[in-house]
Amino acid sequence: MCREFLGIRKLCVILAAGLILACWGSFAQAITLNWSTVGDPGNAADPTTTFGAVPYTYSITSFDITTGQYAAFLNAVAATDTYGLYTGGMSGMSSYFPTYYSANVGIVQNGTAGNFTYSTIGSPNVPVFDVSWGDAARLANWLQNGQPTNLGEAGGSTETGAYTLNGATTAPVLMGISRNTNAVYAIPNVNEWYKAAYYKGGGINTGYWLYATQNNSLPSNALSMTGTNNANFENPMPTDISSPLTTVGTFAASPGPYGTYDMNGDVYQWTEEVPSSGIRGVRGGSWGSTFAALPSSFDVGQDPTVQLPTEGIRLVMLTVPEPATWLLATCGAAGLWFARRRRR
Repeated sequence: MCREFLGIRKLCVILAAGLILACWGSFAQAITLNWSTVGDPGNAADPTTTFGAVPYTYSITSFDITTGQYAAFLNAVAATDTYGLYTGGMSGMSSYFPTYYSANVGIVQNGTAGNFTYSTIGSPNVPVFDVSWGDAARLANWLQNGQPTNLGEAGGSTETGAYTLNGATTAPVLMGISRNTNAVYAIPNVNEWYKAAYYKGGGINTGYWLYATQNNSLPSNALSMTGTNNANFENPMPTDISSPLTTVGTFAASPGPYGTYDMNGDVYQWTEEVPSSGIRGVRGGSWGSTFAALPSSFDVGQDPTVQLPTEGIRLVMLTVPEPATWLLATCGAAGLWFARRRRR
């Protein structure tokens, strides 16, 4: 019996070692993302807009993807930049704005094709901008594939995974792309984004806020770490910031209902929604938006290839079994097999 117990333990150790090796690419990540869990599965939709009902628990990035994180992605996959993941518009926001903005932020491309490298300008903790829907899908694929740093574009780490892109760069093709059933990381669908931003939480029929700051009153755009209803948007133009983009989480006392930040303001965020023919949804408003773009009722979209200084990325992570749970189940099955064998 002792020998059989030792055999079970040995099998579990072997399985654990194999699992660690198999999953190493998933854990050896080049960037770290902060996640907010969105619970209350099976919640009712917003009766005003019909959006927001999600039957499962999921996670969404607590902050917009930053220039630092996106630069790490580019350095991993875009030495040649076959798919146009970088655009010259990322090379600093100063060209977009009046002279009273003194700080410049963005990403610069260095070197020549085949040897491109990327570095941030100014703070690496502001939202990335000038990214298309296709760029967001390729970022999700890279995350899904374990953030490889040695495959580049030739290894296909951006072309399959959450989305089957296979070189898609044109609007008609990107409009036909849908999330794969095995997706772990993805662009939020409209209900996932909407619920994280506006649902009050704490039950399945608790209602919705009008703004993503847990409020039904229009947020202030004054830069404040302590204001409980603040966001980065225009109209009137903020007078207390030196750059149009604020560091993610700057409005620390104005989180959404599930602990997300800047779902109103800073940059619009892409969704999988197709609000009308030929466009993908963007939500939340931006530094260049008036207050009209902030409420839950505002629904707009863009050509999925468009890269604008007001558009960025937020991603979702879908629930998957924990490796430890899988391992315990496997060891349990092994134990049962040994027990049955012993009875024979």
